[in-house]
Amino acid sequence: MRVISMSAHVSYETPNDVADKIYEMVSANNNGRMKKGSNEVTKAAERGTAKFIIMAEDVNPPELLAHIPLICAEKGIPFGYVPSQEFLAKEAGMPGGVKTASLALLEVSKGAQEKFNEVVELVKGLSN
Repeated sequence: MRVISMSAHVSYETPNDVADKIYEMVSANNNGRMKKGSNEVTKAAERGTAKFIIMAEDVNPPELLAHIPLICAEKGIPFGYVPSQEFLAKEAGMPGGVKTASLALLEVSKGAQEKFNEVVELVKGLSN
C-alpha cells in the first residue's frame, strides 16, 4: 500500500486496487458524458447532475478541490481518489501530456455500469 500524506481534499486513503478500478471505470465509460476540471466538476456537484466524482491526490495546491467532498456529502454523490492527474486525464481520453485535477461522470454507459456499481460499493466502505 502506498503512503500518502493526507491533503486538504483527501478525506480517506484509497488502496491501489480501488484506484485501479476507478481508472478502469473511467476508461470503460468513454461513451458516457463527463465534466473535466475543478470548475466544471464543482458545477456538476452543486447541480446534483454528477453520478460519481473522481479527484486526483497529486493536485497542487490541494485546496483547489477541498470543497468538492463537502458538496458531494451534502448532495449524496459518491466520490473517489486516484493518485495521478495525468493518468486520470489519459483514462478519460484526453490528449497525452494533459492533466485534470478532477472528473465528474454525468452518465454511465452500459459497458461501464458493472464497474461503476463495484466502485461505488468499494468507496462506500472506504469513506465510512
